[in-house]
Amino acid sequence: MFTTSRGISIILAIAISALTVAFLFLMDDATPTLLLVAGGISFSVSYILMNVTLEFLIFKEISNIYAMLEKIQKKDVLNISEKSHKTSISPLRKINKTINSYALAKNKEIETLQKNAEFRREFIADISHELKTPIFAAQGFVHTLLDGAVDDEEVRYKFLKRAAKSLNSLDKLVQDLLTLNQMESGVIKFHFEKFDLKDVLLEVIDELEQKAEKRDVLIRFYYDKDKTFFTTADRDKIFRVSQNLISNAIKYNHDGGEVEVRLTSNKNQQVVEVKDNGKGIPPEDLKRIFERFYRVEKSRSREKGGTGLGLAIVKHILEAHKSKISVSSTVGKGSIFSFSLPAEKEKKKEEE
Repeated sequence: MFTTSRGISIILAIAISALTVAFLFLMDDATPTLLLVAGGISFSVSYILMNVTLEFLIFKEISNIYAMLEKIQKKDVLNISEKSHKTSISPLRKINKTINSYALAKNKEIETLQKNAEFRREFIADISHELKTPIFAAQGFVHTLLDGAVDDEEVRYKFLKRAAKSLNSLDKLVQDLLTLNQMESGVIKFHFEKFDLKDVLLEVIDELEQKAEKRDVLIRFYYDKDKTFFTTADRDKIFRVSQNLISNAIKYNHDGGEVEVRLTSNKNQQVVEVKDNGKGIPPEDLKRIFERFYRVEKSRSREKGGTGLGLAIVKHILEAHKSKISVSSTVGKGSIFSFSLPAEKEKKKEEE
């Protein structure tokens, strides 16, 4: 009883009432009735004030702090209220608010660390698998040659060619990993310059024309020939973005398919769209295709080549340009990838 706010209030009220009566008792004109009334009033007022003070400013807040600590101990931080407390004269409520904020901040930090740990585990598993494939392939060809096949000139040339191809894939994978890491860490610097986006797309299409012909894929480029499409960006990086998107449109298209590249001006933006009529991407995979090593169909993707890092690099390049890559896809009909860059007006030559 004496450890509750009510018990402590009674003890203090009795003490204050007794002191009040004792003080009045020393007065000559103090009557028993006066002493009784004074003692009753002092007891009542003291009890009410003490009880309210202890209950609402101390005990209640201490109970809230204990409840908070129990939730933190049980890792039940999700049930901690994020509502800000109203201004109070109680320092304990301020302590409670501080603990609340600290617990929520630590919970978010723990969630971030858990996500990062999960990401690292997935990344290590993916990179191990991606590195293992070309290494084992090259290793197998070389060991076959060492076991005696090196004496056969035709077999030797064929196996060395395949081993070189596997090592080239390994080199490309390592280079893409280094590029992605350097972009994320800010090591790679972007060199912005003014250029016509149409010229970049024409260069990319010309470079990939032979690859498209092998698949009997037709590339169509739509743009207004009377317009210029100037932008300010890193030309080499945008070349790589366009190269990756058009190359993927060819790679994941069906034989005899078509790839449409459209360049349009939209207000203050130059918009590039790359459309294919391939198999398309399932809705559950759309949100993850820009992750490192994520493949919609892992086995088929590896057969077609590639490192699985292309779209991740594309995403980082465009984010560095304060833009983003958009994608829409329908299974069985194909996909559309698009991005935009700021438009720059062509400066008219001043007449001499």
